[in-house]
Amino acid sequence: MTPDPSARPLRVVLADDQDLVRAGFRVILGTEEGIEVVGEAGDGAEAVELVERLEPDVVLMDVQMPRMDGLEATRRILGSDSTAKVVILTTFDREDYLFEALRAGASGFLLKNASPEDLVESVRVVARGDALLSPEVTRRVIARFNTPAGPESGHRPPELTDREYEVLVELAKGASNTEIAHALHLGETTVKTHVSRVLNKLGLRDRTHAVVYAYEQGIVAPGGA
Repeated sequence: MTPDPSARPLRVVLADDQDLVRAGFRVILGTEEGIEVVGEAGDGAEAVELVERLEPDVVLMDVQMPRMDGLEATRRILGSDSTAKVVILTTFDREDYLFEALRAGASGFLLKNASPEDLVESVRVVARGDALLSPEVTRRVIARFNTPAGPESGHRPPELTDREYEVLVELAKGASNTEIAHALHLGETTVKTHVSRVLNKLGLRDRTHAVVYAYEQGIVAPGGA
């Protein structure tokens, strides 16, 4: 989608303790119309301070940094009055980082080996209010889940209808709307409606937080548990 040239540029803060990594991200994002890198931080504490002072739209946040790691910095930023969205960037495709990041309120999780196009798209996606997960990480997490047989698992939230619960189970598997429609023999428009109702009824921001909710509530369980 072509950015609106009349719109205010998306303001981005980069937080990474490696100068070369920040420089690379700055070059990639700086060539994109409608995106402006307004600040850089070398540790989590500095990132928190910059967000408070610069009021960015998006923060690209490394996990492992000195003084304060990216997960704690994310908790502090999103626990404040800031409206910034956080994308966790890491070389470590670990499930525990994923869930800690999402619990902290991050809107996205992307590996540093993602393409420049994916990096740019991640900024635009979370700025729109959507969520983003690296497909590689999603596959690793979902592969470790054992999903229950269906709505009689005993973990069904009482707010949901049987069909909405089935949709939640499919969301927890990482299924797209098209895949859910195929699995449940529904139209994609109907699936979109059910997904929206599930998120609204459970007070969840987006699909990725629906996965976390399902994991934490026992609707899906870690493999081997």
